Amino acid sequence: MKTSFPRKQKGAAAIEFALVFVIFFGVFYAIVTYSLPLLLMQSFNQSTAEAVRRSVALDPNTPGYEAQLKSTATQELTRQLAWIPAGLNFNVATDATTTYVGGVLKVSINYPTSKLNAVIPFLNLPGIGQVPDLPATLTASSSLQF
Repeated sequence: MKTSFPRKQKGAAAIEFALVFVIFFGVFYAIVTYSLPLLLMQSFNQSTAEAVRRSVALDPNTPGYEAQLKSTATQELTRQLAWIPAGLNFNVATDATTTYVGGVLKVSINYPTSKLNAVIPFLNLPGIGQVPDLPATLTASSSLQF
């Protein structure tokens, strides 16, 4: 006696694949889209800390000390962040600031996440919202009191 059970299951594999694929794609897309902003944040934190460290080596008795501090910090930021591709539109002159007030040197980077739209397509998913859900700016800063 032969049963027709396999015939009833003909499209089940396709339906299961479609359901699993949606979950798999969502996880994969999240990994890919969140990895670049996380990499940028790590680089921004490292570069601001290194810029402050390099500036400490300057002699406080040199003429134009404040200008030298800012110049050294900017040069170090430029060197540390040279790997960032041109497509991300990162510019040390506009996205980074260096201040020296009251003996405190502060180096900070404020990178608008809207610049990432050219590289990462942002999705608006119903019930979830925007993916990746990033703040308006990626911010990193380091300071040191002399």
